[in-house]
Amino acid sequence: MFKKVLVVAVFFSALAALYASNKSEATPSEVKSPKVECPNNGECCKATATPTQAENAIKRSPRPADAEVYIISPKDGDVVGKEVKVVFGLKGMGVAPAGINLPNTGHHHLLLDVDKLPNMALPIPADKNHLHFGKGQTETVLKLEPGKHTIQLLLGNYLHIPHEKEVISKKITITVK
Repeated sequence: MFKKVLVVAVFFSALAALYASNKSEATPSEVKSPKVECPNNGECCKATATPTQAENAIKRSPRPADAEVYIISPKDGDVVGKEVKVVFGLKGMGVAPAGINLPNTGHHHLLLDVDKLPNMALPIPADKNHLHFGKGQTETVLKLEPGKHTIQLLLGNYLHIPHEKEVISKKITITVK
């Protein structure tokens, strides 16, 4: 019993010491760093940040002036089935997985039925409308409900943040029959 109490006391003492050594003058509400996680089991990566001073602290990556991202297929106005293969195109830059910081590279994010673009100073959200391809994928198959849908590509850097001058495709509309 004494050993268990001693282990618990040592653990909490170490935890308190660690907390005290990591304290800074800024409070958590003043500065929040982006949290980026890239799970190994899928296409999506989660990216979150609070738009406070972190917005000013995040340095966006530069990109070549001739960089361009585009959708190879489907084409704007196409009528497609419920499963549609989307092929991504990129010119003037390379593709690198999330977490790999190489100059003039990024990875694809597919914006599905998005009316308002995300905040370009923060990591791109990860949800059913903002699909992340953090492993460097250059195509996907979407399963969509019948009706009209819009798709658009946005390149993000190694932290899922759009480049200084966004690399974003034209928004296209497809109809699922």
